[in-house]
This record gives sequence, C-alpha cells and structure tokens, in this order.
Amino acid sequence: MPIIVRPFRAGDESAFRDINLEWIERFFAVEAKDREVLGDPHKYVLRDGGAILFACEGEEPVGVVSLIVIGAGEVELAKMGVRPSAQGKGAGRMLVQAAVARAREMGMRRIYIETNSGLAPALKLYHDAGFEPLKIGVPSPYARADVQLELFL
Repeated sequence: MPIIVRPFRAGDESAFRDINLEWIERFFAVEAKDREVLGDPHKYVLRDGGAILFACEGEEPVGVVSLIVIGAGEVELAKMGVRPSAQGKGAGRMLVQAAVARAREMGMRRIYIETNSGLAPALKLYHDAGFEPLKIGVPSPYARADVQLELFL
C-alpha cells in the first residue's frame, strides 16, 4: 500500500502522541517537555500557526512530523517519528520533504531542528534535505538534544 502524507485532522491527537512516545521511549527517556507537547498538540503546535503532518498507509498513521512556530519566519521541525513497521519505506523522507514544502507555504525563511547524534537515519534524512549544523548552539529544553541544524528557505 502506498504511503501518502496528509495534514493533521480532528482525532489525530492520539496518533501524534503514540508514534512519538514509541521512538522516544525506545531510544531515550520521555521528558517533561515531551509530555507537554504530546499531551496538547493544539496548544503547543497548531494554535500559533504551526502544522502537523502524517505519513499514512491507507488510513493508518505510520509517521508524523510537526512544525512549531518559534519566531517571525522561523519554525522548528520537531516531534518526528516513524513506526518501526514503516521504516525503510520512505515515510521519513516523505515527511521531511512535506515539512519543508509546508514551511515554504507558511512563508517561513528558516527551519530549525534539534536531534541526537545517535539517530543516524534521521541525521542522514536531514543532511540529504540540506540542513546544516548551527554555527553557534542555543539552549535546549531537551537533555537528549546534542545536535542542532538549520535550513534557510
């Protein structure tokens, strides 16, 4: 079944939370900031003009990414995960491409990412999409965030 990317719709809150908890719990510890964002995507992502996109096989969400507005013309690509059953099928690449396209549609000029050096597949996706390391790092609310990247649109 082909994977398609679609925007968030009512009822997707649990898929947003569950897909992200799955990868965070597999590799790291769930942090307070994770619980806030995953518990209320309307407040922390959508309310301020951000976006959430899902990769779906049929009607089943198998991956997710969010764009959180962090300043004028800037979004953070965050809370991106793909279920193990869908890894290797291009869902992650599709989500990154769709997120970059959506940021452009939103009129953004910069996308920021925090990730971890141990997540080699994610780092490859971001590098392939043109993201580069920040020249000067910024403080993060996440203990696991040891890599910061950006892409200027």
